[in-house]
Amino acid sequence: MKKWLIPVVMALGVFTTAAVHAQAWPSKPVTLVVPFPPGGSSDTIARAIGAKMQEKLGQPVVVENKGGATGTIGAAQVKRAAPDGYTLLVSSLGPFVIAPHLIKNVPYDAGKDFDLLTVLVQAPNVLVVPTASPLKSVADVIAQMKKTPDKMSFASSGNGSSDHLTAELFWLQTGTSGVHVPYKGGGPAMSDLLGGQVDASFQNINAVVPHVASGKLRALAVTSTQRSPLLPNVPTLAESGVKDVDVYSWQAAAAPKGLPADVKAKLHAAMIAALNDPAVKPKLLELGFEIVGDTPEHFAAFQQRENQRWKQLIETRKITAD
Repeated sequence: MKKWLIPVVMALGVFTTAAVHAQAWPSKPVTLVVPFPPGGSSDTIARAIGAKMQEKLGQPVVVENKGGATGTIGAAQVKRAAPDGYTLLVSSLGPFVIAPHLIKNVPYDAGKDFDLLTVLVQAPNVLVVPTASPLKSVADVIAQMKKTPDKMSFASSGNGSSDHLTAELFWLQTGTSGVHVPYKGGGPAMSDLLGGQVDASFQNINAVVPHVASGKLRALAVTSTQRSPLLPNVPTLAESGVKDVDVYSWQAAAAPKGLPADVKAKLHAAMIAALNDPAVKPKLLELGFEIVGDTPEHFAAFQQRENQRWKQLIETRKITAD
């Protein structure tokens, strides 16, 4: 072989290998890292779409729970992974727009270290009280807190959770103050709420609907812009006279920064198809989730708005992760 041909052949070999590698994706299992323990909303969504993504991609899709530090441990694990489409993050809004403002030295930059794929679903929170509570409306709650400031207790699934920040926003907008009681997860918070150990909570709608239906909890308002079809007789906070407390808990998917464009497109398509699959979508709607399935560009703009909103609230209320 002539010497001048060697570099050409080598270059063609590299190009061909890269092309084959790109075409071969996925050639091994895809892991969805959920930065929380099993059983929560993010875990539910990851497992629901994972099964259908597996069918579309032709490779196993595995859910790995990596909880701790308000979701930042799992998010950091994904940030450090190779940007090859085999390790993804499926998480609530916490690691994306809340934890970076609550925790010092978060080991990633939420705005720069991920390729955002899509906001999968969203769901409002619901202001609930035990049925034995004398409080029958939002007006009753506000009146009670103004009568006895810093006495009414509000349970949450943890510092910086959407239910915690919803309460903080509610207090800010109504000029009231309550007592925040953080728990290590939504389960323990719900248990004490049902037992009457705490007075109220802004819980995710999917967590409260069964208890409202069974008569164990009373729903006073939803934090969505419109009434929920799951609780059609429950007014929104805006209808109840409390403005600018429209809050949704949401779950989204992202990958390590640097994901190849074709892999990104395939992953996005697989996720959207999974969300809208006839075996998945109705079940998610029954749980109170609203299907979003937006584009990466829309997700990026949404993240910026949410980031600014929660950053401002955390700074105004001087909220910490402790």
